Amino acid sequence: MPEIGVFTMIVLIVAISAIASVYRAKYGVVRRGKGEDFVRPDDGENERLRAELRALKERVAVLERIATDNDRGLSLDREIEALRHRD
Repeated sequence: MPEIGVFTMIVLIVAISAIASVYRAKYGVVRRGKGEDFVRPDDGENERLRAELRALKERVAVLERIATDNDRGLSLDREIEALRHRD
C-alpha cells in the first residue's frame, strides 16, 4: 500500500472540510448550537458563499498542482505568493 505524505493528507482534509461547508451552505444548514433548529441563509449570503466556494476550488487546484507537479521547476514560494495576491 503506498504511503500518503503529510502534505497530501492536509490538502485532503482541507478539501473535505471545504466541500462539507459548501454543502451545508448550499442546502441552508446553519448550526446555531447543540439541538437548535437550522436556519436558511438569505440570498445575499448564498451568493457570498458561492463566491467563496469558487475561490476555495481555485486554491485547492493550485495546492494539488503544487503537491503533484514536482519536476516543473516552479518555486513553492512563487506559488504561495500567487495565492496570497488573488484576494
